[in-house]
Amino acid sequence: MHRLGRLAVTDRVLRMLRRVLAPVSRTRWFRRVGPRALPVAERVVQRLTGGRLIVSGILVPSLVLHTTGARSGQPRRSELMYTPDGRGGAIVAGTSFAREAHPGWTANLAAHPDAEAVVRGRRYRVRAERIPDAERDAVWARIERQWPGYRQYERDSGRTVRLFRLATDAVPSPFDGRL
Repeated sequence: MHRLGRLAVTDRVLRMLRRVLAPVSRTRWFRRVGPRALPVAERVVQRLTGGRLIVSGILVPSLVLHTTGARSGQPRRSELMYTPDGRGGAIVAGTSFAREAHPGWTANLAAHPDAEAVVRGRRYRVRAERIPDAERDAVWARIERQWPGYRQYERDSGRTVRLFRLATDAVPSPFDGRL
């Protein structure tokens, strides 16, 4: 099959898998098991692939965010799903499996917006900025085109999830691509 034809089939299959798996990711069981199981799976896959693959990256665009600890000043890393913003940047959401507390990486970005992101095994400098309140609904709609129902994490957490746009000067942008 022609390469572009395979990509179209692959994208259709991925969209179908997202629609099937997205509701599972919102279950109590997943929210209880995911925070413990996914980091272990991520470490195994990272070792096996030399850091080129992220577990969540199988279904959605994903990155490894390298930040500086807000209080400690120590390097930190987080595996995150991202959504291309349509302007060469990436949107990341601090959902933390709908837990009540904001994930640490969001405080790190707020304190130190200059960070690095590893996308498909390559490291890029990024600068983070909070998504303004006036843009939140449009940004959530964009995210949910990629992962249906994802905003339910915000509703279930009882908090306003912190949304960030990551911008890079890299040309071409590593964040351009599939939704």
